[in-house]
Amino acid sequence: MRKNRSAAAVLLIGLLFVAVGVWRGEVEVVFRKAVNICMECIGLG
Repeated sequence: MRKNRSAAAVLLIGLLFVAVGVWRGEVEVVFRKAVNICMECIGLG
């Protein structure tokens, strides 16, 4: 029972951090970096 509570707490904290990142507009920054890395890996950049 205690293991499930700690897992739920970690899940809620993770969701909180994701929500804060979305609220701050960091999704675009992460997406742009991911696109640049992918373009460099396949040799188009």
